[in-house]
This record gives sequence, C-alpha cells and structure tokens, in this order.
Amino acid sequence: NIPANAKWAQSGVTIAGGNGYGGATNQLYFPLGLIIDDDQTVVIADNQNDRIMQWKNSNTTNGQVVAGGKGQGTGLHQLDHPTDVLIDKETDGLIICEGSRVVRLSRRSGTTKGEILIDNIKCCGLAMDEQRYLYVCVCVGAEKIITQQPQPQGGWMDIAYAKRRTLHFVS
Repeated sequence: NIPANAKWAQSGVTIAGGNGYGGATNQLYFPLGLIIDDDQTVVIADNQNDRIMQWKNSNTTNGQVVAGGKGQGTGLHQLDHPTDVLIDKETDGLIICEGSRVVRLSRRSGTTKGEILIDNIKCCGLAMDEQRYLYVCVCVGAEKIITQQPQPQGGWMDIAYAKRRTLHFVS
C-alpha cells in the first residue's frame, strides 16, 4: 500500500541499459514489457533485439539473455519483436507475447524448451492473476482480450474473450 501523501525521489538509479541503444548485455534497444519478481530480479522485453533480458541481484552492469537473442524468427530459441513478458511463478517460466504468438519458455538461459500458447495473434500485453488465469491483450485486427485457464492435464483452455468492450465467456 502506498500512502496518499507519499513523496517520490526526484532521481533514480539506472539498473538496466543506460549505455545507448544496442545489442550488448549492458544495452537495450526499444525496451517494452517489464516485470520485477519477488527477489527483485528485473525482466525486460527488449523489442528490437528480439530477446528477453534479466538483471539479478542489483547487477546494474550487464544483464543476461534468458530468451531469444539468436536473431529474429519463429523457432522456440528465437523471438520476433517481443512486446511484453511475465513470470509464471508455478513453472518458473516466462510467458512472452511476440510476433504473432504467445509462448511459454523456461527462465533458464540458453534453453529451447517451450510451447506456443496462442498462435496467429498480434499481442501487445499480458497479465496473470493469482489463479493463473492468463489475460492477453490483442492490439491489431481486433479489440479484444483473451483469457486462458491452465488445465490439470497440461495446456491451456480459452475461457473468455472481450470484443468491442464486452466480455464473453466460453461455455
């Protein structure tokens, strides 16, 4: 809870990037999505570098590529202009919207294990609630939000979508 009369510092500390735009591990190029986990690890969707970067334990010098970074593409080892990222705490995985899909990948650097959760959409935002319902904002071609629920046997099931400012539940 933030008190209504809270005062914010007028200056801050750069913890990621700040070294001009580029592809080195101390640089970002058009960062978009950002999330901070419980241990203060910062994870950023580095859009123009087609990668997800992570900064751990207040290491403000160099980040670590945890997804993508192997050129633009559609393989699970590649990303295509990621716009948002979130951490699935239950699987310690990353859920990323990029290109025309939403993917779930391992949070460990260098892995190629993952799965496509939603294909053929232009995603621009992600959120997950405490019950692990995944909310996906689709920004091109339709004004809608897709909601997915994890299934006990694995995979995800669409349970609702919003179109033209109305929420519809899938029965």
